[in-house]
Amino acid sequence: MTDLTLYHNPRCSKSRSALQLLEARGLTPTIVRYLDTPPSVAQLSDILGKLGIGARQLLRSGEDDYRTLNLAATDLSEAQLIEAMATHPKLIERPILIVGSQAVIGRPPEKILEILP
Repeated sequence: MTDLTLYHNPRCSKSRSALQLLEARGLTPTIVRYLDTPPSVAQLSDILGKLGIGARQLLRSGEDDYRTLNLAATDLSEAQLIEAMATHPKLIERPILIVGSQAVIGRPPEKILEILP
């Protein structure tokens, strides 16, 4: 079986639901509590590649840090946005499930089922 990695925030209902969906199928992912252990810039770049999206699409625009850091500014580069997420992990959308070379944001949580082997 392919390794499963879930970037998880246990305080988030969507993240908890995604984990429950996996467990109901007998799957035990490696859980990364990304608020406690934030992904590096390189890890975030890899995740974005697997998701097939740009950094702005992974940002949680409703967070206070988003406004405080002026991340809505259109002149910010991908590198600047990724650095902001690495430094302020609350900005990262969740949950994210990684299965091999694929990844998906679990919004809604059932989206994670799309990439299960």
